[in-house]
Order: sequence, then structure tokens, then C-alpha cells
Amino acid sequence: MPAVPPPPASRPPDPTPPRRPATLREIVGAVFWSFFGVRKGEAMRRDTVTIKPHQVIIVGILCAAVLVATLLVIVRVITRG
Repeated sequence: MPAVPPPPASRPPDPTPPRRPATLREIVGAVFWSFFGVRKGEAMRRDTVTIKPHQVIIVGILCAAVLVATLLVIVRVITRG
């Protein structure tokens, strides 16, 4: 009778559940509050797990462009009047 190999060692279950990816609203919110330098520690820790760096870069560039365009429009409206 052939020898039966032992079952593979099983790993204990991971105590932390898998994190879901961040939504666009969460990413924009994190970038928005980061522009002002205001972010709670717990929110920052949650964001570091759910938000990927390339998402922050892309949304940050888009938000900065919207901010600059808004400021240019406001200045043009004020200087016309």
C-alpha cells in the first residue's frame, strides 16, 4: 500500500478582512482635505489602505487644474467690473 502524503499545512485565517477599493468620492474627499492640510489620523490610516498612489496623483492633478481654472475665472470676473 503506497504511503499517503500528509495534508498541506494550512495557514490560520487572516484576522483582518480584505479591504474594498476606495470610491471616487472618497479619493476626491481625501485630496480635497489634503489641499487644506486637514486630515484626521483615523481617516488617513483608512485611506492608506484603500487608496492607491496613482489614484491620488491623478485626482490631485485634476483637482489642482479645477482650482486654478476657478481662480482664473473669478479674477477675470472681478477685473471686468
